[in-house]
Amino acid sequence: MKFLVYGAGALGQAVGCMLAAQGDHHVDFILRERFIDSILANGLKVTGILGKFCAPLQNCTFLPTVDRAQGVYDYVLITTKAYDTETAVRDIASLGDRAIRIVSMQNGCGNVELVEQQFGPEKSLGARVITGFEIMRTGMIAITVTADAIHVGASRRGEIPESAIELAAMIAHAGHPALAVTDIHQSLFAKLLYNCSLNPLGAILGVHYGALVEHAETRELMNRVINETFAVITALGGTTPWPDADTYRQVFYDKLVPATYNHRPSMLQDLENGKRTEVDALVGYVSRQGKRHGLSTGTCDVLAALVKFKESQERGR
Repeated sequence: MKFLVYGAGALGQAVGCMLAAQGDHHVDFILRERFIDSILANGLKVTGILGKFCAPLQNCTFLPTVDRAQGVYDYVLITTKAYDTETAVRDIASLGDRAIRIVSMQNGCGNVELVEQQFGPEKSLGARVITGFEIMRTGMIAITVTADAIHVGASRRGEIPESAIELAAMIAHAGHPALAVTDIHQSLFAKLLYNCSLNPLGAILGVHYGALVEHAETRELMNRVINETFAVITALGGTTPWPDADTYRQVFYDKLVPATYNHRPSMLQDLENGKRTEVDALVGYVSRQGKRHGLSTGTCDVLAALVKFKESQERGR
């Protein structure tokens, strides 16, 4: 199989490395030009809780722009930040029929819809990733935590397409647990609940996830976010694996947070590095959809505004 990884940051480099390390696949990476020479000199490796992987460079091609991509790609994996989805979709569309299937593996909600809008439901897949990746140095990615298998599914609910089954099997064989699901949107909504509850608040306060559950004040804020996010998901006609917010809350505090207790929010890492965050695809998404459906999302509104404020401060330094 031939893969194109568009937006090869920590997630893209890690998944692409693991696929290339199998020896059966060729992976082309679209990434910033300044990183290419270092990777060619030092290699592309993954370490951490899922094991050690090293991509044979003969199975990889590193490209600064999509217009240099050659050949036909069985799967194009979009691993950019959510705010770059429109650019990614536009660039990948330039490949025409050479892009057979396009997969959004991104954070937040709304990305799969943009992929389907451009490429149609037959070519569009979504994937939910709930694993922590960290760039230790250029070409060295650490997998620090994983809460579940990668889920892969069609852009529309219903039957599981053969392409989703095939991709999930290849990812699992490469070393990261993965499975095909009938409703990828349910998986993405479940992750939205988790991310909205922890990521922005942890970024604003500058703490890891576990610190947030140790204080009544922050637990109350997270409870409000869970209620607001659950209400928005319901208004959108979506579902989660849990029947109501109270049931989810029990799982959240008893299982999900303990599994990622020491994880530092990706938004916090972005702020520390002066980068734009994905707040618009998380609490910002809940806030926008709440307004659209006449729902009160006051806590998400405030968190989104505070992250935006900190973002402008950090990027202005």
